[in-house]
Amino acid sequence: MTVLRTPESRFEGLAGFDHSPHFTEIEDEALGTIRIAHVAAGPKDGPVVLLLHGEPSWSYLYRDMIPLLAKAGARVLAPDLVGFGRSDKPDRIDDYSYGKHVAWMQAWFDKQKIRDVTLFCQDWGGLIGLRLVAAQPDAFAAVAASNTFLPTGDREPSEAFLKWRGYSQKIPEFDSGQIIQGATVSDLSAEVVAAYNAPFPDDSFKAGARVFPMLVPISADDPESSANRQAWEVLESFEKPFLTLFGDSDPVTRGGDQLFRAKIPGCAGQPHQIVEKGGHFIQEDAAPQLAEAIISLMRLK
Repeated sequence: MTVLRTPESRFEGLAGFDHSPHFTEIEDEALGTIRIAHVAAGPKDGPVVLLLHGEPSWSYLYRDMIPLLAKAGARVLAPDLVGFGRSDKPDRIDDYSYGKHVAWMQAWFDKQKIRDVTLFCQDWGGLIGLRLVAAQPDAFAAVAASNTFLPTGDREPSEAFLKWRGYSQKIPEFDSGQIIQGATVSDLSAEVVAAYNAPFPDDSFKAGARVFPMLVPISADDPESSANRQAWEVLESFEKPFLTLFGDSDPVTRGGDQLFRAKIPGCAGQPHQIVEKGGHFIQEDAAPQLAEAIISLMRLK
C-alpha cells in the first residue's frame, strides 16, 4: 500500500484560490501517518465555520464563500478530505471506507481544538460531517446542510444517485472537473475545471474519488447503516439551529431537506431555502447566497 502526495506545484496559480495550506498529521492503524490539508481565513479569534466538501471536489469549491465569511468576522476552516485536494491519497480502493473517512476527519477535528463550530456541509461533507456532529454535539453551535443526506439504507436511493453510482464505476477516465461541471447549473471556465483536476496528476491518485459513490449505504445491512441510525438518534434531539439550503436543480438530493426538517428539532423556525438554479455543486451556483445564509445563522450581523 502507498500513500500518495500531490506535488505542491500542481496548485500554483489556481484561478481565484491563493490560500496557503495548513497541514495536520493523523495516525491510521494500517496506513501510518496521513497528512490532511486545510485552508484557514478570517480572524483567529472569530467564531468558527467549518466547510466540508464532497466528491470529487476539494476545498477549492469554497473559494467564493471563504472571503465573504472571513470578511463578516468568521474564522473559516476548509479541509480537504483524505484522497482529495492537498491531503494525502492512499492509492488502493480498499484503503477507503465510510467509517475510515469519519475516523480520519474526527481525528483532524480533535486536533484543531475548536468549539462552538458552525458546520456547512454538502454531498459527502454531510455524510461525514453529520457523523461528527452526532459524535460531539456539544462541540457544534449550528449546522447548515446543503444537497446532502445521512443514509441508513432503509430507503430506496434515488434513481439519479444509482445512475451516478454506476457511471462512476464504468467511465474509463474519471475527470473530476467535467463531473463537477456536469452537476453545476452555471458554466465553469476552463481554468476552474482544471483546478478541480489539479489534485490528480494521474489515475493512481484517484482511488478515493473513484470509490466514494460505492461507500454510500444503500442497503440496511451496509457496514455503516447502524452507525448512521445511531447518528440519527442524536440528531433527532439536536435543538441547536439546523438550516437546510438545497438546490432546486439537483436530482440526486432534491427533497432531502424535508427529512431533516421533519426529524431534527433545530430545524424549527429556521429560514430554510430552496435555492433557485442551484445544482448539486451549489457552491458554484450560489456562493453569495449561501455565505449570506451562514452569516445570518452565525449572527455575525
